[in-house]
Amino acid sequence: MARKFFVGGNFKMNGTKESIKSIVKNLNDAQLDSNVEVVIAPPALYLQLTADSVTKSNIAVSAQNVYDKPNGAYTGEISVSQLKDSGIHWTILGHSERRTLLKETDEVVASKTKFAIDGGVSVIWCCGESLEERESGNTISVIEKQLAALASKVSGADWDKIVIAYEPIWAIGTGKVATVQQAQEVHEAIRNWLKANVSDEVADKTRILYGGSVNGKNCKELAKEKDIDGFLVGGASLKPEFVDIVNSNL
Repeated sequence: MARKFFVGGNFKMNGTKESIKSIVKNLNDAQLDSNVEVVIAPPALYLQLTADSVTKSNIAVSAQNVYDKPNGAYTGEISVSQLKDSGIHWTILGHSERRTLLKETDEVVASKTKFAIDGGVSVIWCCGESLEERESGNTISVIEKQLAALASKVSGADWDKIVIAYEPIWAIGTGKVATVQQAQEVHEAIRNWLKANVSDEVADKTRILYGGSVNGKNCKELAKEKDIDGFLVGGASLKPEFVDIVNSNL
């Protein structure tokens, strides 16, 4: 099954009104592959500005997080209904920085994912292992545990609203990148897990992104692998080379 190439840009806690306008203008003006789905995630403060600035039909805007409760007394959080009210239909969940720095568990991430999907917001769901887990040979078991928590909450058509991003924690913001072979092996393992534990259809349809220090130099080689369906980009999404990453599948 042909899976539409997907490139996400996670701005993290970076940007100003002017810099984000500049980033979006660069994307609006660029010759982007129209067959690629592009989703950019600015800080929450700039979601509306970004959404209002995008002019290309294949660029959507995503939150970097959302809460798993309806509107109410949850200081500092953003609800699914508030995202939808602002025209935002994507969120990133389970990013390693939220798992490690803010101690979000596999179960919390899965609960947020289910709540977002039920409310009509699609999810870029992140998974990945630490350097210690990689060096001890536990990469696949760690990711399978994360997947199992997700599968315990979502089912059926929910999977149509999920894009999986594999992010080796040791390769995020470090300049280190998994080899093409390492990345493909994990992507293949994720797809095989979906096949064995969810369904053949979900395994075939679900897009699996690579997200460890992707840049304009390494994206084309990674994009050639059969189980790498795109990228979740951090620092490079703030730079002009993001256009090269979007077009890496040409």
